[in-house]
Amino acid sequence: MNFHNIDKEYILNTAKSLMEFHSPSGFCHEIIEEMKSWVKELGYEMTVNQKGCGFISIAGKSKDRVIGLSSHVDTLGAMVRSITSDGQLKFTLVGGPIVPTLDGEYCQIKTRDGKLYTGTFLSTSPAVHVFKDASSKPRDTENMAIRIDECVKTKEDVENLGIMPGDFIFIEPKTTITPSGFIKSRFIDDKGSVACLFGLMKYLKDNNITPEYDLRIVFSVYEEVGHGSSNIPEDITELIAVDMGCIGEDLTCTEYDVSICAKDSGGPYDYNMTTTLINLAKENKLSYAVDIYPFYGSDVRAALTAGYNIKGALIGPGVHASHGMERTHYSAFENTLKLLISYITLK
Repeated sequence: MNFHNIDKEYILNTAKSLMEFHSPSGFCHEIIEEMKSWVKELGYEMTVNQKGCGFISIAGKSKDRVIGLSSHVDTLGAMVRSITSDGQLKFTLVGGPIVPTLDGEYCQIKTRDGKLYTGTFLSTSPAVHVFKDASSKPRDTENMAIRIDECVKTKEDVENLGIMPGDFIFIEPKTTITPSGFIKSRFIDDKGSVACLFGLMKYLKDNNITPEYDLRIVFSVYEEVGHGSSNIPEDITELIAVDMGCIGEDLTCTEYDVSICAKDSGGPYDYNMTTTLINLAKENKLSYAVDIYPFYGSDVRAALTAGYNIKGALIGPGVHASHGMERTHYSAFENTLKLLISYITLK
């Protein structure tokens, strides 16, 4: 299959905008509202359900099947758990970030009345000249706190800023795109895949392509806490979760590949869908990998657990150092996009 007019600049710019937009699980209403305007610019319309997920319908040549493509816009993050007597913040995690990687990271605290304050995640033994255990102390939620960039010395000082338990803490993503095509950032999982779906919509418009079957694009929220696509359009017959591919021990995926996951912690994905995806990757000479992810769950699992009568598969760009300081390469985005194009135009 020939792939014409894939808009690399659009995909990378979209990815950067997504990654720099704070949207931890439970605080996705702002990014979903922003994405509505991006979708409209492409000539589509996005509706939003009660829990905040976005849905786009694209008519196909046939209504015999309805293909769903789901990526999640929610990310990892934190919330204020309590305020210490000396004016620091203890925090609780949203999702599962690798906590030691947070030591020294900048963040923002968003109050319920809309104020925004900056701060830094730090060990409670943050100075090597003061604390003997500065290097050895565990980096976990019990031994870390957030230093606020305001003149605060007591709990009352912090409360007077309007900060209270339950306020969201946004982790700075530090998004960087290198001249060699690497994307370095937190939250490539799964905003890289969201960018691929925007790239897919633009590709269909730019090339005047109609999918073979009706298409439903799902931008889920709450995936990082387990129930992202637990509510999807009733007419979807098969769902592909477009989510990050894992890289590391006992795996073959790289930062240049589209990952095809045959099985994760929820069990095997649909045999026929997975086989079709593998065959399409081979036929189109894509750089791809087939792997097993034992410590992974996807939007397909959420939908199946909710009782939807669907078949499911999982693909996505290979991402290194997941839930830490992640990295991928543009090649992984393009291979993922090409596989999606091949699948939705297959009779």
